[in-house]
Amino acid sequence: MLHFDSDYMEGAHPLVLEALLADAGHQHVGYGLDEVCDEARERIREACGCPQAEVWFLQGGTQTNRTVIAASLRPYEGIVAAQSAHINVHEAGAIEDSGHKVMPLPQHQGKIDAEELERFLDDFRRDENHDHMVHPGMVYISHPTEFGTLYSADELKRISHVCRDFGIPLYLDGARLGYGVAADGTDVTLKTVAETCDVFYIGGTKVGALFGEAVVIARPGMIPAFFTQMKLNGALLAKGWLLGLQFRTLFTDDLYTHIARHADEQAMRIREGFLTKGYDLPFDSPTNQQFLTVDDDTLARLREHATLSFWERTDDGRTTIRFATSWATKAEDVDALLALI
Repeated sequence: MLHFDSDYMEGAHPLVLEALLADAGHQHVGYGLDEVCDEARERIREACGCPQAEVWFLQGGTQTNRTVIAASLRPYEGIVAAQSAHINVHEAGAIEDSGHKVMPLPQHQGKIDAEELERFLDDFRRDENHDHMVHPGMVYISHPTEFGTLYSADELKRISHVCRDFGIPLYLDGARLGYGVAADGTDVTLKTVAETCDVFYIGGTKVGALFGEAVVIARPGMIPAFFTQMKLNGALLAKGWLLGLQFRTLFTDDLYTHIARHADEQAMRIREGFLTKGYDLPFDSPTNQQFLTVDDDTLARLREHATLSFWERTDDGRTTIRFATSWATKAEDVDALLALI
């Protein structure tokens, strides 16, 4: 079987495993307060061009989203996001369970539009009943989006401008951020993200680490007592150096971007193969997630030879499916998939 279900099917990049093995037997203080995490923080600050940033290490994406959002919002506030956003669709109500409503906006290939966001926030302020309503207290985006699509630097700047005009922080979910900044043709870098977003995270779980995400708070002090709130939300790892070791390795010699670029390159091979065979690609993704809309017979045939992700049933009775590459995807597996289609 060929496996293209997700981008976290393999353990970790060999250099990450070597770093963990080399550290075996060493003793460190807990909770990410060790010298290894400090070194990782400095490398991340340098890569983001944000020397003043706070950097915190958490275990997984859903924990990170819940912790950042819950710690940022007052009890009466919610978070604005695309209707298709991960926190609105695929996190089992984790945000709502923390007491905060997800306030959906229309999505455009997974993205929100700055003008629609501005109208939404302005309409709330103008509503004479807004004291009876959930207040929009934060804006959430992801890069890449759920559909593998990317914001441009100009789009990020315009959304950021709206947020700052209304005094609302902008939070970027970077579970697959490596695959976004490594994509061919993008003008968004880690420095762009740090300049436009108040808080974001750099995903490791899906980009070469065994597990772990690095939260970057570009405006220090924006989230008071974040360490304590990590503990409150079950996101503080006692053996925090395990996270620091991984991110220190990923941010040595630009390994993070290098391995992400490999995944994007393999995904582009899949994309071109789909297009050559005349398949419908519902989303214009330049990253490691590639989507395909097929009839039931084609889906059954594909599933005999490959694992993949169901995405949605379409109005015409077909199915949209997803193929995901990763830092570890083998070129020969892509060859086999192309031969299959």
